[in-house]
Amino acid sequence: MKHLSYLNKYFWKYRWRLLLGIIFIFVSNYFAVLAPQVTGYIIDKVQAFLTGNTPKGLLRQDDRLVIVAVNWIETIASSPTGIVALLAVVLLLFAVLRGFFMFLMRQTIIVMSRHIEFDQKSEVFQHYLQLDPDFYKTHETGDLMNRMAEDVSRVRMYTGPAIMYLINLIALISLSVFYMVKKNAELSVYVLAPMPILAIAIYFVNNIIHKKSEQVQAKLSDLTTNAQQSYSGIRVIKSFVQEKAMLHFFKTNSEQYRNSATALYKVEAVYFPVMGLIIGISTLLVVLIGGLKYMEGQINFGDMAAFIMYLTMLAFPVSAIGWVASTIQRAAASQQRLNEFLLTKTNIPNPPNAVKHTLQGNVEFEHVNFVYPHTGIVALKDFSLSIKQGEKVAVIGRTGSGKTTIAQLLLRFYDPSNGTVKIDGIPLQQLALQHYRSQVSYIPQDVFLFSDTIANNISFGTGTNTEEEIKAAATSASVHRDILAFPEGYNTMVGERGVTLSGGQKQRISIARALVKDPGLIIMDDCLNAVDAHTEKEILTHLSTYLQHKTAIVITHRIFSLLQFDRIIVMDDGSIAEQGTHEELLQKQGLYADLYNRQQLEETRS
Repeated sequence: MKHLSYLNKYFWKYRWRLLLGIIFIFVSNYFAVLAPQVTGYIIDKVQAFLTGNTPKGLLRQDDRLVIVAVNWIETIASSPTGIVALLAVVLLLFAVLRGFFMFLMRQTIIVMSRHIEFDQKSEVFQHYLQLDPDFYKTHETGDLMNRMAEDVSRVRMYTGPAIMYLINLIALISLSVFYMVKKNAELSVYVLAPMPILAIAIYFVNNIIHKKSEQVQAKLSDLTTNAQQSYSGIRVIKSFVQEKAMLHFFKTNSEQYRNSATALYKVEAVYFPVMGLIIGISTLLVVLIGGLKYMEGQINFGDMAAFIMYLTMLAFPVSAIGWVASTIQRAAASQQRLNEFLLTKTNIPNPPNAVKHTLQGNVEFEHVNFVYPHTGIVALKDFSLSIKQGEKVAVIGRTGSGKTTIAQLLLRFYDPSNGTVKIDGIPLQQLALQHYRSQVSYIPQDVFLFSDTIANNISFGTGTNTEEEIKAAATSASVHRDILAFPEGYNTMVGERGVTLSGGQKQRISIARALVKDPGLIIMDDCLNAVDAHTEKEILTHLSTYLQHKTAIVITHRIFSLLQFDRIIVMDDGSIAEQGTHEELLQKQGLYADLYNRQQLEETRS
C-alpha cells in the first residue's frame, strides 16, 4: 500500500473533484437509508389498519426528514390507501434523488480517474524519454510498454472505481449502522457480530493477492516482450522458418501467464462466498433474534423489515469489499512496478547550473577512459584528441576499436569513466544537455525511421523546416530523385522503422535528417555502408561542399578518397594507433596503409 502514496500528488491536483465526489456519495447514500424507514412505517401502518392497534414507538427513532414527510402526508391524505400511495411516491422520489447523486458521483470520481490516468501515462512516457540509452540496453521494450499501458490501467481502477466503491462502502455502512443502532442497539450488535470474521479474511487474503498480482504482471510483461520481438523480427523469423519455434515460446509464456492469473482468480474467488455467508448469517440473526423480540413486544414488525432492508442494502457493498481490496492490491503491485522506473534516475543528468553555450565546433578529449557498464568492455584507453573549429576528421579502425564510443561520448549518451570531454573549452558535463544536442547532428549506423511521411522524417530534428530546405537536404543526401519516384513524393508514408524503403534509401533519408538541421558539429557513424559506389560518390561530392565551414567527425571502416580530411585518426584497441593526413599515413606503411591497400584490392576485384 505504501507504493500507492505516490499517487497522492494527483489526488491533491484534483482535490475539488474528489471532495465533490465524496459529498455526492454521502448524499446519495443518505437518500438510500431513508427508504427502509419509510418502508418500515408503511408496514406498521398497514398492520395498524388491519389490527386496530398502533405499534409502539412509531416514527420515534426515524430520520427527521422521514418524520416531516410522513406527518405532511397524514395531514393531506384522507384514507389509509392514500397515505400508502403517497408514501410510495416518497420512496420513488428518494430513489430518483439517490440515482441523480450517484450520476454526479460517477461524473466526478470516475472522470477524475481518467484525468489521473492521462497525467500518469504522460509522466511515465516523459520519464522514459529522460532516461539514458544505457537504461534501454538493460530493459526490454515489451516490459516498458506493458508498464505504461497495463499497469497504469490497473492503477486507474484504484483511483476511480476502487476509491468510489470504498467511500460508498464507508458511507453506506456508517449511515446504515447509525440508523440500525438508533432503532435497536441490541439487535444491531447481534447483526454486526460476524463482521470481524470479514476483516480477518480480508487481511490474510490481501497479502496473498498482492504477491500473486506481482507475478501476474511480471508474466504479462514477458508475454508482451515476446510478442513485440516477434512482430519486430517477423522477416527474420520467416526467413529462418522459425514460426513454430516462436509460437512455442509464445505459448509457453502464455501458459505461464494463464497459470499465474488463474491462481490469482482462485484466491479472489474466496471473497464472494465469504461475503455471502456473512450476509446470510446476519440476516438469519435478524429473523431469529428479531422474531423473538417481536413476539415479546420489544420491537415492531416494521423495524424488523427495516433491519432486513438495511442488510440487503449492505449485501452488495460488503460483497464488493473483496473486489475493492483485490483491486487495491493489484494497483499497489502495478504502482510498485511503475515506481521502479519512475524513481530510476538517469546516469546522464542535466547539471543544476547548466551552461547554454552556442556551439562553435572545438572538440577536445583529455585522457579519456571508458568502460561500458554491465558488460565491462574497455572501449577507450587514455584517449586524447583535439579537433579545431571547422576541421574534418576521419576516424578509421577495425570493428571494436572504439570508433562509435567516441560519437556516443560526444553526444553524451555516456560520461567518461575517467578524463574529460570538452566543447569549446567547456566540460561537456557542464553544458545544458538538450540545448547542446540541438546544435549537433548525428547520423547513426543503425538507421531508424518513424512511421510517418518522408518529409516529417527528414525534418524530425527541428520540425520547422520549409519544403525548400527539406528538398535541399534530400538533394545533398542524393535521395531527392528516389523520393520523387514515389506516387506521393515527400508525403509518402514509410512503414514501421522505414520497412517499405530499401536500406540505402533509409540511410540517405537519415543523412538528409542530419543535414537539414544545419548543425555546428556533425557526427557521421559509418552511414554509407548501405549505398552503392555511384551513390556514395554523389553523396560525398555534396558533403564536401556542405561541410566546408562545419566541424565534422566521420567514423568509418572505409577510406573515402573523395572527401578531403584535415586529419585521419586510426583507432586500434581503444587507442589512437596513427594519425595524420592521407599522404602521411600512407608513407608510414602502418595500419592505415594496410587498410587502404586492402580496400584498393577489393575495388579492383569488384
